[in-house]
Amino acid sequence: ESDDDSYEVLDLTEYARRHHWWNRVFGHSSGPMVEKYSVATQIVMGGVTGWCAGFLFQKVGKLAATAVGGGFLLLQIASHSGYVQIDWKRVEKDVNKAKRQIKKRANKAAPEINNIIEEATEFVKQNIVISSGFVGGFLLGLAS
Repeated sequence: ESDDDSYEVLDLTEYARRHHWWNRVFGHSSGPMVEKYSVATQIVMGGVTGWCAGFLFQKVGKLAATAVGGGFLLLQIASHSGYVQIDWKRVEKDVNKAKRQIKKRANKAAPEINNIIEEATEFVKQNIVISSGFVGGFLLGLAS
């Protein structure tokens, strides 16, 4: 396997030209939510979407934890029963290789991540009411 993976670049500008609704919702003329809806509507919209996201996050998280834990348990049982022998030197070598690749890719992605964080911060500042509704709904969804 090669260290460099090739990725397909998706040009959203052409898609936005063909679909006018996309440009109205996400384009530069969309503006902050504050200009479009009342405070109550923003809180309800943020709360409902946050609750849905939190609820799904909770369910998927439990499912993922169960799958990983169950897989680890089965692997341990198979190892202790003699069905599986683990080459720990190879595991260590592969883990070190993966750590080097992750570190290399993380250094390349740092400017992109900073850009995404800045955009998200700006969105939250412009839409503080809907964002706070989303956070509250998300926490309620996690607790459900």
